[in-house]
This record gives sequence, structure tokens and C-alpha cells, in this order.
Amino acid sequence: MVERYAREKMKKLWDMEAKYSAWLEVEKALVRGWNKLGLIPDSDCEKICKNARFDVQRIDEIEAVTKHDLIAFTTSVAESLGEESRWFHYGITSSDTIDTAVALQMRDSLKIIIDDVKELREAIKRRAYEHKDTLMVGRSHGIHGEPITFGLVCAIWYDEMTRHVKALESTLEVISVGKISGAMGNLAHTPIELEELVCADLGLQAAPASNQVIQRDRYARLISDLALLASSCEKIAVEIRHLQRTEVYEAEEYFSEGQKGSSAMPHKRNPVLSENITGLCRVIRSFALPAMENVALWHERDISHSSVERFILPDSFITTDFMLGRLTGLIDKLVVYPKNMLKNLNLTGGLVFSQRILLELPKCGVSREDAYKIVQRNAMKVWESLQEGQAVVNERGESLYLQYLLDDSELVGLLSKGGDSGEAIIRECFDYSYYTKNVDSIFKRVFRE
Repeated sequence: MVERYAREKMKKLWDMEAKYSAWLEVEKALVRGWNKLGLIPDSDCEKICKNARFDVQRIDEIEAVTKHDLIAFTTSVAESLGEESRWFHYGITSSDTIDTAVALQMRDSLKIIIDDVKELREAIKRRAYEHKDTLMVGRSHGIHGEPITFGLVCAIWYDEMTRHVKALESTLEVISVGKISGAMGNLAHTPIELEELVCADLGLQAAPASNQVIQRDRYARLISDLALLASSCEKIAVEIRHLQRTEVYEAEEYFSEGQKGSSAMPHKRNPVLSENITGLCRVIRSFALPAMENVALWHERDISHSSVERFILPDSFITTDFMLGRLTGLIDKLVVYPKNMLKNLNLTGGLVFSQRILLELPKCGVSREDAYKIVQRNAMKVWESLQEGQAVVNERGESLYLQYLLDDSELVGLLSKGGDSGEAIIRECFDYSYYTKNVDSIFKRVFRE
């Protein structure tokens, strides 16, 4: 229920009612500012702030004639006032109202996104600690590498989301900027004190300098940050999709009672949520380029950015909000299979321990090149055995790789030069705890606990 409310809250920030409400909020702050500076009488200020209202349907009717949305808005509001309407929108231009109002919408929307990311982090953190010691195989190029834990995978996600929180909080300050500087930004018709009063009233900073619009590098930074966030979220979704593959099956999305995976194949349990998240992230990223192209406008301003922003601002926020909610729920309910993780870790007959053997040989005076050849030639034997469908363990329950290494008299002899038993050294290298000994230290750095 809370998640649904959060999604509805974001959508309401960008509907037409919210748009014109933000415009009216700016206009009322302007009236209060002029009143403080002595231009607008107290009685007129009070009447405007109390009675000014708009009607969306009426605005649409007026705009059909004027072909100008801001004028249609001010005309609709003027119809709700008396003679005091002469002070409404006094001394400013359309972009003073619109850009400052959009700053309010972006600010409030970005606060929701930041809360969303923090909620996602908490879900990731819970799963990280839950699986801090859950062994799995680490993969590079999709091929088995060395043992890790699923908790470490989650810790990386958490650390990445922490960077996004910091970036978004910094961008929140960048976009929380308004302007009341007039048609060319030269403050010719309004004193600089008015701009500062109005922006302070609205909880914004006044842009140090502006032309007819607030500069769009601010918007581009915002959308780029959302695009980067989406890339990280897609990374998580893609990992889950890989883990749910039948051949891997180390984790899967929660499959509820009565849920169907395929209209044709009743057995299917598909990673539909993470696939949906992947697609949404592609859409979010697609808004970054037009946002950057909006930075370059003709002279003090043209209108080429306006049509773009009517799409990318609401769509970026609403889609990101929805996507983050879906990903948080996915992580929270993700079903993890530690036994399958361990089974896959042992799938290659002990090859995951090859680097440990490699690192022991130089200690006994063997060059790295010769050490690599010795370790690799035994590893290739395992690959050949796997290609023939041979079991990954022998009749004694020992992994294939361990067996081949122990049967390599040259290797055993070289490792024995240090005085210890070569066989004992080899066996000691097949210890999973070696790869997890620093997990606690990594967690302390990531979670700062």
C-alpha cells in the first residue's frame, strides 16, 4: 500500500493540476515579494493570496484562442480576482513563472527518488547480510573464476547505490534554483531584492545569473543522474536474469501462487520483473541525450527545449519512481538457492582453486611462467574430462583437479622444496574459507559498521 501511494504521489506531482498549482505558488510569492518592497498594497496582496485560483478547463478554452499557455493561465486567474488582478504576474516574463515552478516540481520529485534509492539500499543491505557467507562462484566473461559470496555481490550493489544517493543529493541543490530576472535576465523591471525574496519564499536559491530561462545544464545533470541510476539498476536486473537461467538457477524472482509464466508452457517461471526493469531503464537512459541537447539555445532563449521537457521531465521521474519500487520489491522477495550456488561452485571439479596453486610455486623458487604452465596443463586435463562427461569427483570423493595435481610428481616435488609436504600444500589450497576471510572487512568498509 505504501509503495502504491508513493507511485501515485509522483504522478500527481506532474499532472496539469500540479503544474498550474506550482505556477500559482510562484505568482503568489511574487505578489508577497512586491508587497514587502512596498509596491503592492497589503489589501491587494491579501486578496490575491486568498482568492487567486485557476480552472484547468477554462485555461484550455482560453489557450485554444491565445495559443499561449501562460497567458491562458493568468487570464483564468484574473477572472477569480477583482481590480487587484492588475498586480498578478507584474514585471516578469513567462519563464520566470514556468522555470521557477518547474524547479519546485523537480525538487519535490527528486526528494521522492532519493527516498526510493535509500529504500532500495536497505533491501539490498538486508540481503547482503543474510548471504554474507553464502558461497557461490564468481564469474568473468560468464566463465567460472573463483569463490565469492552472494553477500559480496549485494555489497557491490549497495556501494553503487550509495554513490547515487550522494550524486542525487548534490543535484538536488543544483536544480533547486529559481529566477525572477525578467525577459532578458537583466533584472531591468524587477529589483534583485525581489528575486531573492521570491526564491527564499519558495525554498529555492536565486540563480546567480540567468537569461530568459534557467540554464539547462542543470536539467541535463538531473536527467543524466537518473540515467546513470537506471544503468546501475539494469545491472542488478541483468544479474538476476542470469542467476535465474535454468542452467544456473542460483536465484529467482518470487513466483506467487496462481502466477503463470507462459500461455503455452505451464512449467515456465520467467524473470518478468527484472526484464521489465531492464526495459524501463533503457527508456530512462534515452532521455539523457535530449536533455543535453536542450542546453544549447539560441541567444537568450528559444522554445526548442519546451516540447522536449514536457515529455522527459514527468516521464523520467514517473518511470524512475516506478522502476525503483519494482526493483526494491524484487530484491526484497528474491528467492536465493545456496545449495545450487554450492553445486555450481563445484561444477568444474576444483578448477576455481587454480590461482592458489599458481601463487604457491614462486614461493618455492619457480618462475611465474613455469608455474603457469604446470598449473594450466593440469587444468586442461579437467576441461577434457568435463567435455567427455566425466564426473567432477573421483571414487574417493576428491575433485578432478585435486586428483590431477596430486598425480603430478613434478608439481608435488617442487612444492616440497620448502620443507613442507607438497601434497599437504596442494590440499590446503582447496579451502573455501581462504576466499571469504576478508568478507567482514569488506562489509565494514561498505556499510561503515
